[in-house]
Amino acid sequence: MVENSNADLAPVRGNARIDVLDMLRGIAILGIFYINVPYMAASVWTFSADVRLIGWTVPDQAAWTAINLFFAGTQRCLLEFLFGAGMMVLVRKAMVPDGPVAVADLYYRRNLWLLAFGLFDVFVLLWPGDILHIYALAALFLFPFRLLGPKTLVALGLGWAVLTGIGIPEYGAREYAARTELVQRVEAGEPAAVAEWRKLATHKPDAVLVAREHQAHQGGWLPYAKEAWSYWSYLASLWLVWDVLEAFCTMLIGVALWKWGVIQGQRSTRFYAWLLLAGYGFGLTARAVGLSETLGFLPGPRSLWVTGEFARIAIGLGHLAAVNLAVKSRAGAALLGVFKAPGRMAFSLYFLQQIAGMYILFAPWGFNLWGRFGWAQMAAISTIGIVVLVVLANIWMRYFVSGPLEWAWRSLAYVKLQPFRRGEAGRGMKVRPVGPAPLPN
Repeated sequence: MVENSNADLAPVRGNARIDVLDMLRGIAILGIFYINVPYMAASVWTFSADVRLIGWTVPDQAAWTAINLFFAGTQRCLLEFLFGAGMMVLVRKAMVPDGPVAVADLYYRRNLWLLAFGLFDVFVLLWPGDILHIYALAALFLFPFRLLGPKTLVALGLGWAVLTGIGIPEYGAREYAARTELVQRVEAGEPAAVAEWRKLATHKPDAVLVAREHQAHQGGWLPYAKEAWSYWSYLASLWLVWDVLEAFCTMLIGVALWKWGVIQGQRSTRFYAWLLLAGYGFGLTARAVGLSETLGFLPGPRSLWVTGEFARIAIGLGHLAAVNLAVKSRAGAALLGVFKAPGRMAFSLYFLQQIAGMYILFAPWGFNLWGRFGWAQMAAISTIGIVVLVVLANIWMRYFVSGPLEWAWRSLAYVKLQPFRRGEAGRGMKVRPVGPAPLPN
C-alpha cells in the first residue's frame, strides 16, 4: 500500500541522531568562520588585489597560509557532503518507486524555506557570502538522484572538478596555458608581453571600489547595506550558477558517501586511515604547491587552476576521515563530543556569526573595528568567536531540543510547531498545527 500521509514524518531526534554527523557539521560550521571573518573585517577589494596590503608580518603569513591550506573551501565541502547525506536521512521513506508524495513535498518545502532564510541573510543581515541560498538552489535538483548507485553519483559529482580543470576562466587549463605562454614570451623579450606582465604584477586594487567601501563603513545602515548588496550582486553575476553547480556535484558525492556508509562512520578503522592518508596526501600536497606559487606574487600560471577542486574534495574527505577515525577511540569521541551541540544548531550559529560580524564587531554603528586588523589578528578573532560559540551551543542544547532557527525552519517545513524545550517531545506534548491537518490514510 502506498503511504499518502505525512502524519508520521518528523525530524530525527534523540538516540536516532548520528553523533558523528553532528560533530562533522559542528566542525564545518565553526571552521567556516576563519574564511568569513576577513570578508567582514577588512577591505575586500584591497586584499583581493594583494593579500599583503592588509598586513604581511610573519604571523600574518602563517595565519593566511594555514587557513588557505586547511580551511578554504574544505569546510564548505564538508557541509555539502553532509547536505547530501542529510537528504538520504530525510527521504528514507521515498527510496522505492511508489514512495510517499509527502516526503517529496516536505523535502521541497524545506529547501524553499532554506532559500528564503538565505535571502534574508543576504538582504537583511547583509552577508554577501551566504551559502544557504546556494545550497537551497542546488538541493532543488538533488532529490531525483537519490536512487542512483554510489559509483554513478561519484562520477557525476566529479563533473565540476573536471570542468574547472579544463576551462573555467582563471581556474582551468586554458588560463594555465595562456599564462605559461606569456612567461615564454617575456623570457623571449617580447615588448608587448613584458608590458602585460608588468600590468599583471602590479597587484593594485581599484581605487574607486576601495574608496566606496571605506565610505560605506563611515555612514549609517543604508550605505553599509548598499555596499553589501553591491558585492553580493557582483559575486552572483559571476559565480552564482557555478557555485550552485559546485554545491550540487559535491552533494552528489555526499549521497554516495552515505550509501557506502563512509560519512556516518560504518567503515573500519583501517579504511578511514587510508582515506585520511589519500585525501590529505593529494589534497594538501596540491594546495601546498599552489600556495607556494601564489606566494611568489608573480603573474605566472597556477597549478591550482587545474587541481584546485580535486584538492578541495580530497581535503574534505581527509577531514571526514580524521573525525571518523578519532571517534572510534573513547578519547577521540570525548574530545570531539563538544562539537555535537554546535552541529545540532549549526543553522543558528551560522546566522549568529553574521550578526556578530556584520552588525556588532565591524559595523559602523557597532564597535567599528573594520579595517584595523591583519590576517593573524583576524584568525585570533575567529578562534575566540569559535570558542564562544562552542560554549554557547553546549549550554543552549542542555535546555532545548534544537537551535531557535532550526526550530523555526522545521516548524515551517512540517507545517506544525515542533518541540522546542527538552522534555516536550518525550512527554508526548501535543503541538498545535499551524496549517492544514494531515490527510487521512
